[in-house]
Amino acid sequence: MSDPNSWITPHLEKIFKEYDPDDQVVKAASYSLFAGGKRMRPALMRASAKMLSIDPEEIAPYACALEMIHTYSLIHDDLPCMDNDDYRRGRATCHKVFGEGIAVLAGDMLLNSAHEVLLKQAFISENHARASYNISNNSGIMGMIGGQSIDLESEGKHITLDRLYELQKKKTGALILASITTPYYLSSYDEKILDLLQDFAGHLGLAFQIKDDILDVEADASVIGKSTGKDARDDKSTFVTMLGIEGAREKLREEEDGCYRVLSDLSSMNMDIIDLRELTDFNLKREY
Repeated sequence: MSDPNSWITPHLEKIFKEYDPDDQVVKAASYSLFAGGKRMRPALMRASAKMLSIDPEEIAPYACALEMIHTYSLIHDDLPCMDNDDYRRGRATCHKVFGEGIAVLAGDMLLNSAHEVLLKQAFISENHARASYNISNNSGIMGMIGGQSIDLESEGKHITLDRLYELQKKKTGALILASITTPYYLSSYDEKILDLLQDFAGHLGLAFQIKDDILDVEADASVIGKSTGKDARDDKSTFVTMLGIEGAREKLREEEDGCYRVLSDLSSMNMDIIDLRELTDFNLKREY
């Protein structure tokens, strides 16, 4: 499996070459977008595309759009009015460097630029329009933004476990779902494959969030590149606060089993799951 940064970064750089490098908003957006990170969502999208026999170059615009949407969400999430974080991807957050106003606009720019990319793709064919809509739908109020809304509304409150599942399915899981299912709309496979991809994404999204909740309690901030202990600071409901650390680990194991079960089903259909399995292994065993 190749390094996702080496694949997607040149495509992102090509998009940013169209913008004025001296503009403060462009500088702030670039600061956050090119700060590194795992680039997990583009990597998952590329692995899914490979499994569905789609050329990585065909899926690259969608991967760029998704990474820009993800980065905008981090910029806004770190603002004082949201999670109020000073540290992201190993360095000061966007608003700490450029100020809150420019950081808001940088997030806005990344979101708008992502949808410009998706709209261009939508002109190609109906299938490309469906792929574009899949990302837009999962990043909006029915997906990520909807999850962020629940998250803010739930601060300092005791919520049910079902509400927590809904929150994380949207806030974290929706973009993971988009990354894994978007290539399907450019393929010729039937809906059985889509059902399996959605099932896999659901398990992986929850597993990823549970792992994050555990790391927020146990990890070293210098290792994971962002603040730790903020869930307790903000009185947030998480899988650790609601299930306890051992209960969270047990739930993580259940979601891990779900991921590998679906991958086994896909493999039995002669699908090339090697890259998806490697990414699953990485995400479930990561320490940052």
